[in-house]
Amino acid sequence: MIYQADESRYDNGMIYERCGRSGVMLPKISLGFWHNFGGVDPFERSRAITRYAFDHGITHFDLANNYGPPYGSAEETLGRLMRDDFAPYRDELFISTKAGYDMWPGPYGNWGSRKYLMASLDQSLRRMNIDYVDLFYSHRFDPSTPIEETLQAMVDIVRQGKALYLGISRWPLEPLRKAIDYLAAHDTPLLIFQDKLNMLNRAPEENGTLELCRDRGVGFISFSPLAQGLLTNRYLNGIAPDSRMAKEKFLRHEMLTPELLAQLKAWNAEAEAEGMTLAKKALRWILDYQGVTSVIVGASSVEQLKDNIGSVKG
Repeated sequence: MIYQADESRYDNGMIYERCGRSGVMLPKISLGFWHNFGGVDPFERSRAITRYAFDHGITHFDLANNYGPPYGSAEETLGRLMRDDFAPYRDELFISTKAGYDMWPGPYGNWGSRKYLMASLDQSLRRMNIDYVDLFYSHRFDPSTPIEETLQAMVDIVRQGKALYLGISRWPLEPLRKAIDYLAAHDTPLLIFQDKLNMLNRAPEENGTLELCRDRGVGFISFSPLAQGLLTNRYLNGIAPDSRMAKEKFLRHEMLTPELLAQLKAWNAEAEAEGMTLAKKALRWILDYQGVTSVIVGASSVEQLKDNIGSVKG
């Protein structure tokens, strides 16, 4: 059946916020393709989640070259969706991808060289069946490559028409400051910075990154808002056998200390008193955070995404 987007997609309660001092408006909730959209995942489930997202005002899809598994397969999933479902809506979508982590063997498939960044984006565009991305990120800082090489490659990517805007993910503060200056001097101002921010990890505020972004007119987008599931009801009674922590997948057993468990239970009690779940409280905490443009959520089901979107509607 041919997909036809919901005509009321911009009247479903989604809120859009200006990204720094740019013309870009991002939805408060963005859909991340880090998990659940790879080649190992059911395509029809990925399709249902993506359709629901767009039908409810989520216009920003966040990807990277190595999302999957296997590497590249999340972009391939989006490429199939673009071909079969979303081609008529390309100009309504804000699609981002990244390069910086290991992608293929040899010295040119990793980090931040000009050769790697340009080759990676060319591959990403082919996988996603699109001519350009709206946003291209340096996924991590490369301490061995001159910062000017990485940044000039990104400037040239915009000038070639392969990306409209530039982003940086998880760079240290001082290199980020240099990047903001360099990109501004080359007429390709940094649009957005991406980092982990949640109730358990407030490093971007503590280390001055959020303040720098606010002062320089750079947007900020957070990922891992639920701390890989810690900020849900998943671990309030210990480690469930089928959980990520049980499988040691991104979460280790030793992380769930008695002190952390007590904190999670206290936050959960506050959430219940306010008539919401711990997950909704955690999302609302970030959505209300000064300087945060958007929050990237993952979803393994339409129902989960529906709950996340409900955090915006409040």
